Amino acid sequence: MEREKVILRFLDKRIIKGYLDEFSPSQRSVSIEDESSKRHNVDTEELKAIFFVRSFEGDKRYKEKKSFRGTQQTGKRVFVRFKDGEAMIGYIEGDIPWKKGFFLEAEKKTGFFLRPVDGASNNMKVFVIATSIDDVTVVG
Repeated sequence: MEREKVILRFLDKRIIKGYLDEFSPSQRSVSIEDESSKRHNVDTEELKAIFFVRSFEGDKRYKEKKSFRGTQQTGKRVFVRFKDGEAMIGYIEGDIPWKKGFFLEAEKKTGFFLRPVDGASNNMKVFVIATSIDDVTVVG
């Protein structure tokens, strides 16, 4: 099984770049091996999101698209605003993973996957941690 490159973004602004062997939305912690081969076990409640990336460096010159206009992806369009003020837009596949008032407690999941609107961005998908969210809006 190929390990996935991820960047863990913490609520306190720290980041860890590393390799994830397995992941499930119901996990309450993640274990990754960083670039220096050190293993980190992290409680998901400490995280803002897990970014599944093409590379750890990204392309600083690339300007990521921030609009649904002209995209061909499928899924429900959503706008996510984090408690720290950052916002993201993207797509969620399948049913909306929350009930009115937003929360995943009934589902026993710690968050949900979001696919960025820009299919060419360094972020292939993002696992958004539910406790880090201020608001989620379904867009059309």
